Order: sequence, then structure tokens, then C-alpha cells
Amino acid sequence: MAKKYAFLFPGQGAQTPGMAKDLAESFPSSKKVIDDVSSILNLDMGKLLWESDADTLSRSDNSQIAITTASLAIMAALKDKGIEPSAVMGFSLGEFPALYAAGVIGFEPLVKLVRQRGVIMQAVCEEIAAANKGHAPGMSAILGLPPETVRKIADAIPNAYAANMNSVKQTVVSGTFDALTEMEDRAMKSGARRAIRLKVAGPFHCPLMQKAADEFEKVLADVEFADPRIPLFSNVTGKRAESGAQLKAAAVQHLTHGVLWTDEEAVLASMIKEDGGEWSILEPGPGKVLTGLWSQTEAGAALAAIPVGTVEAVNSL
Repeated sequence: MAKKYAFLFPGQGAQTPGMAKDLAESFPSSKKVIDDVSSILNLDMGKLLWESDADTLSRSDNSQIAITTASLAIMAALKDKGIEPSAVMGFSLGEFPALYAAGVIGFEPLVKLVRQRGVIMQAVCEEIAAANKGHAPGMSAILGLPPETVRKIADAIPNAYAANMNSVKQTVVSGTFDALTEMEDRAMKSGARRAIRLKVAGPFHCPLMQKAADEFEKVLADVEFADPRIPLFSNVTGKRAESGAQLKAAAVQHLTHGVLWTDEEAVLASMIKEDGGEWSILEPGPGKVLTGLWSQTEAGAALAAIPVGTVEAVNSL
């Protein structure tokens, strides 16, 4: 029986200057991806990926298309080696390259959607920050408490929302400045190891991003989403997505709903176990955040994930 692969695509925050440069220099198919994105958007993606500083890349309008382009370039290199996914999921932004990998949307629509999503989110975050100077909404990582405990604390604080269920040891909360201050205080009193205010542009994955969701819904109106050809797991439900219609709705809900990543990991692990075949878990994107989160799962102890963001990593498979 041939080995099967599950791809985990990273989200915003994984960006790093110079990402995918070695792949573009070694794999013509990777270089073509970058050139094609540049042509579609009339934007020099090579310059953005390889010459931008960290601050420039951190902007949502830059980071989202940059990370997605890097993931697509890595996926092209993997395909050259005969490695294609049998199941996919992506963390937040990462769900968009997952949609492409599963045949839900085509290359050009994907590129245009991701670019517009980043532009919309950047504009809304700048608007929120301008209206709350020195007191802007944002996100805090709570370390060392079970997700259920973090969610319970957040539910009791107005304008605090459990946003990213990263692992059994880490949950990210979004909210207003004051709500996050109270959240951090209550979490530490409840036994959290640390509570860290994150350096992010805005309060992602919560109702405070409703304006961005409304604007992105208009962008999606005429875009066709096909049913996935392979198993694809949704951040919004934490379960396997069954239809293009469900995924299209989720693409809007993404912006105001939490990322149920631990639920997705559990469903993927269960599917792999039931399949009984030989699987590998790959992270085709910059960084190794999702590899680390997978290692904290019960399944991760027996089946390690592998980050494949470099030529060396791809060639080692």
C-alpha cells in the first residue's frame, strides 16, 4: 500500500524574510508558482518574499499572500517528487492553500481571494487601532491552562473570546484591550503558567472583526467552491468539511469564529488510525509551528509531523 500524506498549512505569523527562495532556485515548478502569482496580482512576489523586512512582511496585506505563495511553491516541489496530499487542513489563513490542494478552488481565484482577504483585514485592523490609540484590541496567549478553562474564563468577560484552540497547553484569546487585561489577570490567578499579549495587528477570529467578514463575504459572492476531492477539515467546525457550500460559508465565518485546531487534529488522527495504512504528516509552509502543535497531541507521540519549508527538507523525503 502506498504511503499517504496529510498536509498541515500554517497561518499568519509563520512568515519570514527569504522564505521559499531556495526552493525557487532549485525547483522550476516552485519558481513558476511565484511568477504566476506575480502575474495574476501585478505584484513582484519575489521582491516581497525575499527583499522585505520583517515589519513589512508582518502586515496582513503582505503576509497572507506571501505565506500562501510560499506554501503553494513548496507544494509544487513536493509534487515533483511524487508527494501529494490525501488529506489537508490549514490553520486560519492556511485553510486557503488547503482549499486549493483539495480542489475546492482554482489557482487564480485562490490567489485573488487571499490577496483581497489580507487587504481587507489590514484596513479594518488599522481602523480599529486608529479608533483606540494606545488601547487597541488584540490577542493574548494563555499558556498552561486547559482550553476548557480558558474558554470558561473568557465567556465570563465581556468582549473576550477564546479564538485559537492551539493545543492542550496553549489557547489564544481575542478581545478589547481592557477585556484582555482582565483575561490575563484571571488566567494567572487560575494557575496559568504565562499570559502573553501578542504583537498582532488586531483581534482576529472574534466578533470584533465583523466588518472584515462582511466585506470579505462580498468578495466571495461570485466565487465557486467545489466539493473537496480529498478529506479537508474546517477551522470553524473542527470536523471534516462535506461540501463546497459549507466551506464557502466557513471562509466568511473564519474571521469572526475561533480556530478549533485541536478538534481538527483529533479528527485527522482518528481517520489515520481507522485507515490503518502508512501516513506521513507534512507542514508545507514557512516555519514549524504546526509541527510543534501536532507533537503535543496523543497521536503526535507515535507519528511525528515534518516541516518541509526548505529544499533540504523536501529532498530528505
